[in-house]
Amino acid sequence: APLPGPAARAELRVRVRLPGGQVTEESLQADSGADCVSLELRAADGALVTLTADFRQEVKIFRALILGELERGQSQFQALCFVTRLHRNEIIPSESMAKLRQKNPRTVRQAEEVRGLEHLSMDVAVNFSKAAQLSSHIHNVCAEAREAIYTREEDVKFWLEKGVDGSMFEVLPQGSDLPELQRCRLCLDRWKPCICSYSLSIEWYPCMLKYCKSRDAAGRVSSYKCGIRSCQKGYTFDYYVPQKQLCLWDEET
Repeated sequence: APLPGPAARAELRVRVRLPGGQVTEESLQADSGADCVSLELRAADGALVTLTADFRQEVKIFRALILGELERGQSQFQALCFVTRLHRNEIIPSESMAKLRQKNPRTVRQAEEVRGLEHLSMDVAVNFSKAAQLSSHIHNVCAEAREAIYTREEDVKFWLEKGVDGSMFEVLPQGSDLPELQRCRLCLDRWKPCICSYSLSIEWYPCMLKYCKSRDAAGRVSSYKCGIRSCQKGYTFDYYVPQKQLCLWDEET
């Protein structure tokens, strides 16, 4: 049954198989009033990964809460936020997500389509106190990551053309500016700045609507929504950190 009212809110819990074979529960939330959706799952390494899609502002927010290495002087967890442009047809609309139901909640799902790994150079820092203008969701989603919110120059150009205030963005140092700047995995000094790399994967998400055709008594053909197509997509983010201590997972093994 459809949810009542024009601004439907819904939550769906889906069991998903991770690449190593473990099963995790993924939470999908949709708010058609705010025109946004969010997905949350715990990765195999224990990190809590969230994707929020703000359709109104054309903004995607990835947040990772990474378990800290206490014995190496890190805090209990480390929070990162990566903000990128949301393109059309990347994920199904919020009103369609709000109507999703599953017949067999115990089924363990795997994505029908694996979309290519996306490698993103996050060369701009976002000022948390000013970021609400970019997307109101940043304030809630990235509260723990207020000193570690990153985006990239090409997305900033798109948002500036839409009239977003440019003072919230600060270009980060690049390898071309600092020739001695290494990738963190090659850097031996834990207190030196370096380029960190963090990878995450959204294991299962509704990426497209499926349409079926029907024929009426007069022979006229019409199409209607009859399901979803699910996708898996991985992302790797490269970004500047002032010290390698903030990037201990990115080491040569």
